[in-house]
Amino acid sequence: MAGHSKWKQIKHYKAATDAKRGALFTKLIREITMAAKLGGGDPSGNPRLRLAIDTARASSMPKENIERAIKKGTGELEGVEYHEVTYEGYGPGGVALLIDAVTDNPTRTVAEVRSKMTRLNGNLGTPNSVGWMFEKKGQITVPASSMGEDALMEAALDAGAEDVVREDENFIVSTTPGDFHSVQEALKAKGVAIAEAELAMVPKTTVKVESKEAESLFKLLETLEDLDDVQKVWANFDVDAATLERVEG
Repeated sequence: MAGHSKWKQIKHYKAATDAKRGALFTKLIREITMAAKLGGGDPSGNPRLRLAIDTARASSMPKENIERAIKKGTGELEGVEYHEVTYEGYGPGGVALLIDAVTDNPTRTVAEVRSKMTRLNGNLGTPNSVGWMFEKKGQITVPASSMGEDALMEAALDAGAEDVVREDENFIVSTTPGDFHSVQEALKAKGVAIAEAELAMVPKTTVKVESKEAESLFKLLETLEDLDDVQKVWANFDVDAATLERVEG
């Protein structure tokens, strides 16, 4: 039970509130704006923007919000000037962290991240201090209840995927970043039910955390992701089912 996919499952146990929903929309809007700024406003020629729009739609973001964010990114509407930054460091138990942010003020953001890391038993590292421990992969989540593993494996490999593994109640289809969208579209065309799809920073190795360390780590991850400027936090932790149950309880 390793890394970002496990962290997402843990968060699903937490009740969604209007405040959390508003914060999610803020992050999604920033990603759409940044994607449009860097690659243009046409999703057919901008894979990052296409993914951002798909994610926003899956979260029930109104169409007008999406269109406005795109126009701000392309400069058709006046908006805040955003920058992408990634911070690296370590959390409790020596777990490596990559913290992706989109911000209009990197000085403010790094100060906030450093403050939270220091207060919650983490420490901010230098650039490239942990980045080499991760690799970018496409990850497509398919509910295990929707089809058998053999059938999904055949469909995924035919579509150009690298691998299919089961994690709890889901299958995770892995792809190269370049094949991510083509595999996703091929699976959709075959009627495969896709619950979620993202480009993820997947750890090459993991660090086992238990008991109090796991509790401290999850508190840090949640606190960092609650920061307005932080988009996603990637971590290379591994936790067993018993520890997870204790922490969630």
